[in-house]
Amino acid sequence: MKQSHKSILALMLFGFLFLNSIQSQEKRLKRPTGRVGIHSVDTFVRESFDLYDKVYIYDSYAQKGQSLEEDDYEALIDTVEDAESVLSSAPDAIADINGAGILKQGKATLQMNRAKKALKYSIKTAKKLLSEKRGKGGETTTEDDIAQNSPNNTNGSPDQETNATKALDIYSKFDFVPGDKILMADDFSLDNMGDFPSKWNTNGTGELTMINEEKWFKLAGKSIYIPDLPSNLPEDYTVEFDMFTVVDKKTSSQAKLEIWLEDNNLFNPSKNMAMVEIPLCLFISVGFIIENRIDGNRVIRNAVEKDIRDILLQNNHISIAVNGKRFRMWINENKVVDVPRLVPENIVSFKLHPRDIRDGIDNVFINNVKIAQGGLDLRSQLLENGRFSTTGILFNSGSDQIKPESFGVLKQVAETMQQEPTLNLKIIGHTDADGNDGLNLTLSEKRASSVKNALIAQFHIESNRLQTEGKGESEPVDKNTTTEGKTNNRRVEFVKI
Repeated sequence: MKQSHKSILALMLFGFLFLNSIQSQEKRLKRPTGRVGIHSVDTFVRESFDLYDKVYIYDSYAQKGQSLEEDDYEALIDTVEDAESVLSSAPDAIADINGAGILKQGKATLQMNRAKKALKYSIKTAKKLLSEKRGKGGETTTEDDIAQNSPNNTNGSPDQETNATKALDIYSKFDFVPGDKILMADDFSLDNMGDFPSKWNTNGTGELTMINEEKWFKLAGKSIYIPDLPSNLPEDYTVEFDMFTVVDKKTSSQAKLEIWLEDNNLFNPSKNMAMVEIPLCLFISVGFIIENRIDGNRVIRNAVEKDIRDILLQNNHISIAVNGKRFRMWINENKVVDVPRLVPENIVSFKLHPRDIRDGIDNVFINNVKIAQGGLDLRSQLLENGRFSTTGILFNSGSDQIKPESFGVLKQVAETMQQEPTLNLKIIGHTDADGNDGLNLTLSEKRASSVKNALIAQFHIESNRLQTEGKGESEPVDKNTTTEGKTNNRRVEFVKI
């Protein structure tokens, strides 16, 4: 046989073997094109296929005989946890399909089924790859090893990285610190579904609706909303709320959620005001419009070029800090506005105004509203008074998992300890009076420990400088019959030792 023919046969044999090895991998699922328009379904599908694509690539390496690195196996462990978490959210997404039109229901169901198939492949394949991994000494990574690394495992070391720590990592540039005295708080838990919330005033309409078993305040276009405050706004204060929007590519480029700081508590035009517009448009980036008026004259009007279209269809946390004339605003961990002389004098009220939204099509929801008076510098309070109490370290309901928006407070505590090497602290957890006394005591102890662990893992504070204690509901600083009182009582205290 001629040499050229031998070469051709060798190439054909190699190609056959190569193709056969590739074909042994499951045929790749195609990511659905286009959104359904149901937020929970679109999120489920996107997250499912993000995980699927990652696992499929690792599986293709294995099929080709390529060795995976240690970092790859770590990523696979995280992927199993993430995939199981996403899969557990499927019932909520399926429930949201029921209220949609027939065509949308059909499209959503097809995409959900494909996404669930992708998730099941991801979990099964990732576990298979992990079980085949041989560590030093011939040890095999098993499902027990995966569970041992899970954030739900309580037997690991305090400084082991968890999902909560990862979330705090994302907020590493977040320097917002909430005020220490709650003026108004509303999670709408005391109001009935379908009603207008009792702590708000409006010149239009609005109602409470249920989203994922939580009450949200649905805002209406052409309406102004004013929360009830016990007094006029002070010079230094903070505002926080969660915002969830449902918009599409036909939503107007003029659609905004306007935040007004004004010199009256009425619905009349004000001579002194500051305004920031959060854009709600998907098809073009219009930025944040900032404006103010002093004695009826416009002094500032400008656009801050920030593009938030990629996060508009998710639950976002809005944080605002006003210190005299300075106005700062964050969306999640990112600062989007910082203007040193935006706020005029004589401002007394905070207002919300959705503008140019299509009622029944574009939807704006808010929840977990908190307005607080700014306090003294944290470092000064610790060094001069020997103690500091804050409602700014937040936890998931009934849990000791710290919310990432707590980063600013934790950072200030850590910086104070780093600047004062002889300063040691006792961290004391407090709860409100809802629920069982014993469970509240245990929860407060766990929360204090979580704060300690975050300071150690995130900021490298030495563990021997921190002690913890839980006092449950035994030392309230406010009444437990109002949302504001409960919020003030759910606090973390730092005491010099």
